[in-house]
Amino acid sequence: MLHCEEASAVYLFTQPCDMRCGFDRLAAKVKQDIDKSVLRGGLYVFVSRERSRVKILYWDRDGYALWYKRLEAGVFRVEKRDGVEELSGVDLRNLLDGVELSRIKMRRAAAKGVYG
Repeated sequence: MLHCEEASAVYLFTQPCDMRCGFDRLAAKVKQDIDKSVLRGGLYVFVSRERSRVKILYWDRDGYALWYKRLEAGVFRVEKRDGVEELSGVDLRNLLDGVELSRIKMRRAAAKGVYG
């Protein structure tokens, strides 16, 4: 079962990915692109070229797990860029629910020790 909000780290690959890739090719892509190991935890999110499909690779205690979603209408709101973005689990849940992350603006954090 995928629990996005509890994820320690979420890595969103913004470059389109071939959705025919399986466990091993996606794990190799993680190692090659960001020099991390899926075995150490985290969620690794890949989107298709047309942005209508998403795959999430993660390590589930005793083996790789792959979560896959295909939208019947609409697209996931991910900007096409080279690289990887680190998200929170809440951001990933919002992305999967259809929220456009670039439109979300976080309020400015208060300075340490200063109370308003």
